[in-house]
Amino acid sequence: MKPRRTALLATSAVAALLLPLTACGGDAAAGGGGNTVTVTVGYQSRTINTVTAGTLLRSLGSFEKQLNALGDGVTYKVNWQDYATGAPITAQMTAGKIDIGSMGDFPLLINAARGKQLGKPTRLVSITGYNLRGGLNTIVTAPGSSLTSLKDLKGKKVSTSVGSAADGTLVRALQRAGLDPGKDIEKLNQQPAVGASALSSGSADALSQFVAWPGLLAHQGKAKALYDGAQLNLPAFHGVTAREDFAKKRPAVLEAFLKAQAEATDYLDDHPVAAAEKVAKATGLPAEAVYLYNGAQGIATFDPAIKPQLVAALKKDVSILKDAELTGDVDVDAFVDDQYVKRALGPAEYAERLAATPPKPAGEVWSRGAQKTIAFASPTALLRHVAEHRADVRAAYVPDTTTGTLWFADQAVWVADGEQLLPFVAPETAEAYVAGHDGARVVTYAEALERAS
Repeated sequence: MKPRRTALLATSAVAALLLPLTACGGDAAAGGGGNTVTVTVGYQSRTINTVTAGTLLRSLGSFEKQLNALGDGVTYKVNWQDYATGAPITAQMTAGKIDIGSMGDFPLLINAARGKQLGKPTRLVSITGYNLRGGLNTIVTAPGSSLTSLKDLKGKKVSTSVGSAADGTLVRALQRAGLDPGKDIEKLNQQPAVGASALSSGSADALSQFVAWPGLLAHQGKAKALYDGAQLNLPAFHGVTAREDFAKKRPAVLEAFLKAQAEATDYLDDHPVAAAEKVAKATGLPAEAVYLYNGAQGIATFDPAIKPQLVAALKKDVSILKDAELTGDVDVDAFVDDQYVKRALGPAEYAERLAATPPKPAGEVWSRGAQKTIAFASPTALLRHVAEHRADVRAAYVPDTTTGTLWFADQAVWVADGEQLLPFVAPETAEAYVAGHDGARVVTYAEALERAS
């Protein structure tokens, strides 16, 4: 099980910026005079590691219930605004039109920088989904691509969203491979959906993107992994940011949101399959791709607590954005403000969450019609089950042998090492394992199934 609380009190970014806004901002009245307050929440429905502060939270109605329970004589209305990326959320927050927003780690830094620059400071108030090794971001290529390593990207066109966490992964990965991100590749600055189309059409050789795009494309058979972001061994996460003026004026409202977020987190932990189905229904994403990231052993762990490891990672991210001239210095310590989530959860509960560690994934099979998945002690045992129940398997997930990143079993790179069958997300890590183990060799998924059975 993922760490959870033991108790709880009851289109394009430019186009998005031009959408008309009504009754926005923490003090906007909506037909009820001064006793009606509209709280505006910006979220990214298809960035599914923010679901506990967006898609899932909205579907459960938890925030509205918490607001109704305040009993302060105010009628609250929640205005949910859905965006493709964090940039338009930041623009609306600094314009005073969004009160609470959720986004990835690199966009959070830009959020902090823009807020300070414009005299409209924001604060990081909680975390949604995180992966301590960085597995939320993946570089993929087309299914028939001959590219097998990062060095193969030299001279190639790579699509990403500049300023995103996926862009940060691309930059760092290329640097570690001895390539200059500014000179050795042609970077295409594109929204995720545009980049996915570019990869399919052949106008991009590779795509570096954040959850859920790599897993979605792999599940659809439109991409294969080239690089697992967890190879960086640097935390990647998504979080909740709030306008400082809103937080100070309406702390009870912000705390109500954070209590509701914790409720959504517990629901996801307790009912991972049902949560995946809810998110799939709301977003149009396949539930199998949602579960890859948000499932019981998924790539992401959900927890509102602001862990020190994530704050440390945020500080390391600043240099990437500075080098890209997207921000100047960012005072991360001033941006992080955990007082509201501490009060929402209570001191003991918050301390417990801070100390919690992510589970170690082993592998899962989701059978058709099942409301729970089956966990396996080893990849070989999982493959044996799949081989014996092929018609009943909806999806099978296995952890990368090196990084622990969960991936679809039929999309993994498999290595046979004696009687062991070992999965890897990317070919480069599989080949590295083979090079260090005499007798080990890469095998097809079909051969792995045959060996297991």
